[in-house]
Amino acid sequence: MLLIKKIISEEVISSQDDLQNRLHDLGCEVTQATLSRDLKAIHINKVTDDLGGYVYRLSSADQGNTSQSMVALQREYMADGVIGIEFSSNLGVVKTLPGYANSVAILIDKVNPYEILGTVAGDDTILLIMREGIGRSDVIQILKSIMPKLESKI
Repeated sequence: MLLIKKIISEEVISSQDDLQNRLHDLGCEVTQATLSRDLKAIHINKVTDDLGGYVYRLSSADQGNTSQSMVALQREYMADGVIGIEFSSNLGVVKTLPGYANSVAILIDKVNPYEILGTVAGDDTILLIMREGIGRSDVIQILKSIMPKLESKI
């Protein structure tokens, strides 16, 4: 449903067929009946546009939540790329799938947690530099708070 909200908030979609085709282009197969139920469940409105046609829009209550939902989706996606973490002294090495390390490191740096001085990222490895006196469990907890889906991985 987050993908539907993202598409409708960023693109001009005037029919369920257009939306179904766009979802298909993004690799998401959905039946018309399911799509219709999803549109109703997430309160998508069909309104007139400037040209006298119709377009789908998020309800006014949901428009502010879309960016928050996208951040949550991004964090889930990033966590999918994390394989694990190991520590040595005040350093942590985060292993990721190829191509994920830079994006995960940017996410960590953007949050700027006190426990982590900084990151250095390669293609599939991130070096975490922990502050003096910070324990491994503290770093693991902060990483889980940034990307809750890591709970089962580290």
